[in-house]
Amino acid sequence: MDKGWVCCERVGVLEMGRCWFVGVLIVLGCACFLGNIVGVQGYPAKDLVVSLPGQPKVGFRQYAGYVDIDEKHGRSLFYYFVEAEHHYHKKPLTLWLNGGPGCSSIGGGAFTELGPFYPRGDGRGLRRNSMSWNKASNLLFVESPAGVGWSYSNTTSDYNTGDASTANDMLLFLLKWYKKFPSYRSRGLFLTGESYAGHYIPQLANVLLDYNVHSAGFKFNIKGVAIGNPLLNLERDAQATYEYFWSHGMISDEIGLAIMKDCDFDDYTFTGSHNESKSCNDALNQANNIVGDYINNYDVILDVCYPSIVEQELRLKKMATKISIGVDVCMSYERSLYFNLPQVQKALHANRTNLPYEWSMCSGILNYNDSDPNINILPVLKRIVKNHIPVWVFSGDQDSVVPLLGSRTLIRELAQELKFKITVPYGAWFHRGQVGGWVTEYGNLLSFVTVRGAAHMVPYAQPSRALHLFSSFVHGRRLPNTTHPSIDE
Repeated sequence: MDKGWVCCERVGVLEMGRCWFVGVLIVLGCACFLGNIVGVQGYPAKDLVVSLPGQPKVGFRQYAGYVDIDEKHGRSLFYYFVEAEHHYHKKPLTLWLNGGPGCSSIGGGAFTELGPFYPRGDGRGLRRNSMSWNKASNLLFVESPAGVGWSYSNTTSDYNTGDASTANDMLLFLLKWYKKFPSYRSRGLFLTGESYAGHYIPQLANVLLDYNVHSAGFKFNIKGVAIGNPLLNLERDAQATYEYFWSHGMISDEIGLAIMKDCDFDDYTFTGSHNESKSCNDALNQANNIVGDYINNYDVILDVCYPSIVEQELRLKKMATKISIGVDVCMSYERSLYFNLPQVQKALHANRTNLPYEWSMCSGILNYNDSDPNINILPVLKRIVKNHIPVWVFSGDQDSVVPLLGSRTLIRELAQELKFKITVPYGAWFHRGQVGGWVTEYGNLLSFVTVRGAAHMVPYAQPSRALHLFSSFVHGRRLPNTTHPSIDE
């Protein structure tokens, strides 16, 4: 495994009318009236995304821009914010972070998984995601830490970073973002993400809890933590990968038994190095070679994309979308084409410093602390739960990178340490009359959920089931254990 193994990867008619009306007022010399409108709503006019190139018309607003974290160093984080589709003023705020470490939440969560748009097959426009999580919540995506996507620093040493500085920068980001959007200060805040966000999100929650303890005034209104296919304990999660290979017929009995017998994973590191016996290393190498390059380890049932074919079809001006079981397997390629269009960056108020490199899903300039991925996150989750904050860990069952086998065991062990009793026995939950996955709950605060047919990026592979899961989470409802339709459907 290489260092990146955990890396996952408008305005509507009414709003357009409002913008036209405001534009007329400015022309007539009534700019002060615009200022009053912005002031009442508490939204920064300069960050309003009027429309993205090739975007379908929608009835909610989008904002994007920068929050300056450290003006002395010139360190700034880029964000993309989407209002809830309906009744945004009554709905909570959900922060989503992708993992890596060093991968983009804009490219991942916002435009590949749970945001309102997907890239079109030609890489030059957008199509609607009918299962966007902004049906249930306002959504905030941040490219974090600096050096990811369009987030940057004018101080090169800032790109030497790790879990602690990333969490502290996100604390500063949220405090300053609330100044841009003050009406959200009192809203319920849900902290969500996937993959290496299994480190980002719990450690951010921990920093926010510390802030709340010492603050005599404003306190973060944390309502829940939900993390998908999260890296929680590297030693257990790395071992689970090879258990997954074996249990899914991807390696032989002989190799699987050799790994179980000769490898203990106690000193496994994020870079894939380990001081194992020769027999263990040989077995691991054989396993990785057999699985090969023609399987998507993040979704073992998904076909792979061949970018050279996509590029050829683009040159012939044909649609480049490759569909595998209803999923566009070339979306990551299309996404990169779209985000590197100058008109897209202009519409998003992005790349304001003309960075000397193209936008990419995962950073090529970040130097992340190699020891931080080895941090055991379970004690952090324990503190969060002890503060009566619900924690949901959800896992796509087709992911071999951070498989459910490891996560399920770790959550059970955490529940035992907390002395939580089982409040929902392990069993199927249902979505639209079919099994959506399996779920168990401990002590009314800690839940483990699988999503059937989903992968490392759960909302990407199973958008409808993922939306059902998320809606239940933010509304504080248990997932249904019968085939009867729920009110989410």
